Amino acid sequence: MTVRTAMILAAGLGTRMRPLTDHKPKPMIEVAGRTLIDRALDQLERYGIHQVVVNTAYKAEMLEAHLALRNKPHIVISRESEPLETGGGIANALPLLGDDPFFSLNSDTICLNAELPALARMERAWNPDTMDVLMLLHPVERAIGYDGKGDFWLDDNGQLRRRAPEATAPYVFTGVQILHPRIFVHCPPAPFSMNVLYDRLRDASGAYPRIGTVIHDGDWLHVGDPQGLAQAEDFLRH
Repeated sequence: MTVRTAMILAAGLGTRMRPLTDHKPKPMIEVAGRTLIDRALDQLERYGIHQVVVNTAYKAEMLEAHLALRNKPHIVISRESEPLETGGGIANALPLLGDDPFFSLNSDTICLNAELPALARMERAWNPDTMDVLMLLHPVERAIGYDGKGDFWLDDNGQLRRRAPEATAPYVFTGVQILHPRIFVHCPPAPFSMNVLYDRLRDASGAYPRIGTVIHDGDWLHVGDPQGLAQAEDFLRH
């Protein structure tokens, strides 16, 4: 099955990126001469995604004016009066996304492909009969600009498990995923995090059998704060 649409999450306040976000939305911050939002759109355009939904809230007019300068891909705006968080933002945009599975990307990360595009590897791995979500994970030890403890590990059966609060995990979620709209049925009122919906898929053993995974084999840059921005720029310029 071909995934034809995508959503970019771009409505956050960007508080960790202050003072750079005092006067512009975080997705408009430039990294090595190219804005974060354009880098995400470039990735989708190169892969052949023709329609992309972008949610906006903080300094929405500025971001929407910037997006209006692009001809490709076709961009549809999902305006939020206030940020609805990751889950709430996607749920709000579902009427614009349709009934088929779609890509979802965060706007504060940069995924660089290896030999095969990450989106192609994900589409090959996607199975709507056995999956509601397919996550692109990245090894923490190779992450640029990321200083967290990781998000997940894989057990001996290859099933996803979340790290315990005080533990560390070898993989971080890149923010790139394929989602089936059915996981939003009976979702809570916005705002809410996608973690609420992920955890509905957790079984009694703590595994997530309906969440598939692909391990990213390219480079991944997390641009979450000014330090991460500096590391990303240094990496891309060299």
